[in-house]
Amino acid sequence: MSLQDSLTTLLAPAVENAGFFLEQVQITNPGNHQILTCIVDGPKPLSLDEVTVVSRLISELLDETELIEGAFTLEVSSPGVDRPLTQRRHWEKNVTRVIAMVMNDGSELTARLTELRESDATFVENIKGRMKTHTIVLADIKKAQTQVEFSRKDEN
Repeated sequence: MSLQDSLTTLLAPAVENAGFFLEQVQITNPGNHQILTCIVDGPKPLSLDEVTVVSRLISELLDETELIEGAFTLEVSSPGVDRPLTQRRHWEKNVTRVIAMVMNDGSELTARLTELRESDATFVENIKGRMKTHTIVLADIKKAQTQVEFSRKDEN
């Protein structure tokens, strides 16, 4: 088992028991130093206080293990907006957001996710002010990513 897999096995249960999800563990070695980056998510966007709680939890677990030798820097962060939507909970968290998608057939669609069901979803595409509704089977989506919106007309 790789170091990354061993750390994931160690950390994931504790992070999940605290109400969060361990999305990814990355280890980089710039020079003589190791940087351990843990990407953590929650059912809603994480606050700074929540990141601090999870960071302390992970730090305590790492202090008790011998998986990492020597000095290292621990970085705990939430996923960026460029994180691909790969799990159902990613989709659930982004209902009402604009999603850019590449389909299995190579076609592309950027539209607002308005409804999520078991195996498909409804998206509304804005084509020069005219709205077009699409129902798409989730298995037909090869890649999906949330788009940044600086101002939404439907929000106050």
